[in-house]
Amino acid sequence: MNKQQKYSLLVEAHSTDLYRYAHWKCRDRLMAEEVIQETLLRAWKGIDNLREAGAAKAWLFTIFRREYARQFERKQLDYSDIENMDSIASTEGIDASAPESAALKKALASIGGQYREPLVLQVLGGFSCDEIASILEISASAVMTRVFRAKHS
Repeated sequence: MNKQQKYSLLVEAHSTDLYRYAHWKCRDRLMAEEVIQETLLRAWKGIDNLREAGAAKAWLFTIFRREYARQFERKQLDYSDIENMDSIASTEGIDASAPESAALKKALASIGGQYREPLVLQVLGGFSCDEIASILEISASAVMTRVFRAKHS
């Protein structure tokens, strides 16, 4: 399989989950799209370093998290209307006007930041504890503790 085919399969398999996570993390559609573009560019450049196909999703999410952090190193964004940026998922597949969506947003907003992200990665991203640990660069036991605390807070 050549580089183009490998990359196409990677993007096709994980772009929806990546966009959903990016939208939640960035809380801004344009910023999410910008960070995803950078992520996919870095993925293209590093696709030959990806040895295990099963690790592709976690690898892609790790690249995204690093690109997201770089956005704040490069520039300070103007968040003048932070109250309107309370979206946790893309509109694709989720009815934002549904009462369940509002309840989910409210529940997630009440969870502390260090506990919220592992829970979102597990529930919305479908990642295992080991994959989340790899993405967040923490131990698997720390992930389990944070997810437990998030669910019980």
